[in-house]
Amino acid sequence: MKTNVTAVFDIGKTNKKFFLFDEDYQEIYREYTRFDSIVDEDGHPTEDLHSLQAWLKEVFDRILNAKEHNITAINFSTYGASFVHLDENGKVLTPLYNYTKPMDAKVLNDFYKKYGPKNEFVKVTGSSDSGMLNSGMQLYWIKHTKPEIYDKIAFSLHLPQYLSYIFTGIPLSEYTSIGCHTGLWNYAQKDYHSWVYKEGIHRILPPIVSTETSINMNYNGKRIKIGVGIHDSSAALLPYVRSIKKKFILVSTGTWSIALNPFSQKHLTEKDIEKDCINYMRINGKPAKASRLFLGNEYSLQVKKLSEKFNVPKDFHKSVEFSYDTFFALIKDFNYCFKWDGISDKNMPSQTKFNFDKFEHAYHQLMIELVLLQVESIKTATGDDVIEKLYIDGGFSDNDVYIKLVSHYLRNMELRTTDSSLGSALGAAIAISDTELNSKFLKKNYALKKHVPFIIK
Repeated sequence: MKTNVTAVFDIGKTNKKFFLFDEDYQEIYREYTRFDSIVDEDGHPTEDLHSLQAWLKEVFDRILNAKEHNITAINFSTYGASFVHLDENGKVLTPLYNYTKPMDAKVLNDFYKKYGPKNEFVKVTGSSDSGMLNSGMQLYWIKHTKPEIYDKIAFSLHLPQYLSYIFTGIPLSEYTSIGCHTGLWNYAQKDYHSWVYKEGIHRILPPIVSTETSINMNYNGKRIKIGVGIHDSSAALLPYVRSIKKKFILVSTGTWSIALNPFSQKHLTEKDIEKDCINYMRINGKPAKASRLFLGNEYSLQVKKLSEKFNVPKDFHKSVEFSYDTFFALIKDFNYCFKWDGISDKNMPSQTKFNFDKFEHAYHQLMIELVLLQVESIKTATGDDVIEKLYIDGGFSDNDVYIKLVSHYLRNMELRTTDSSLGSALGAAIAISDTELNSKFLKKNYALKKHVPFIIK
């Protein structure tokens, strides 16, 4: 007898993944691929949309015809800040412009002259001032620098919705893609920002539907529920929101460490903006306050330097466990020692300087300084809210030194770690499901662990 499964395409910048989940959300199949980047008309690297589309179709059709699985639903989770522009015949008009592509300063200056001041705009839209990373700005840029292309656009779809469109032919918009650092949404008005209407851009943005929307379709002779797609960060947050009843902060760690507060009721303040706070959007259209820190990137850079300085293998840092004695010796007369490469901080010295004779001591110093930044980021995301639960997932969730230090410096919070390697893919599967989740879900599916602060001597 065939197993009923939900299929999910989880598309990252590097890895393209396909998963099958059974009715208990257990992963029963996965496959990965990667594509070489192509370049846009300016020579900037970008996604090979043609190869991606061909792979989606090939994988799905193959699995659909497999004898052991019965696909009942499919959804899509992808990175954000990426639009696919279609003409009236559904033909793709431009490359998928990379959000790392520099934007002409004149375009940005013109925009803020019309619709600024910048800080007020950033506050209202919950977006940082980040050029192409604000996907709304991509639309403004195309309209004013490539009018001959803009005039042909019938619909502009964020990438998750474009993947859904490939299978349904129905152009739609949904909240999580619209609300995540796009510059499109006015969080106070709960509608597109007035600039979108003044520029007429709303005409090429398809109707907005709930992220939980699915379309029942006959696909290749089989009845399948097809989701409208979801932004990957919002997808990763969803299982927590659905299964935890009390307020919490989720810290998703990796190259970026993002502290998410899905319970913030207040709009971003000037102070939040200064600290690079933005809003993500939950599937119900409500904001999730997000404080970002380039933690994993900085960690990698500094650990590489330490490994070379102390002449240890490059993976040696992974074996270092927390030492109480080393920690207490360092904080007795604590001084900041590290100058960051990718983070700006008022406490850092003008150059890295220390006189440790062991890698482990330098590593503990590094982790104390990084965790102090992490703690500030968590406090920024928390704001005035009273929140006692803290969840950490991603790359740092199994770093013993990091976890012990966070637990120590945030002793007022109950810290739990989760192993959510499926993260956004599982969230995408849950988004189109009617299943109620409870507190046991994280324990069963996410290897939930509780951590208690160490005793201060």
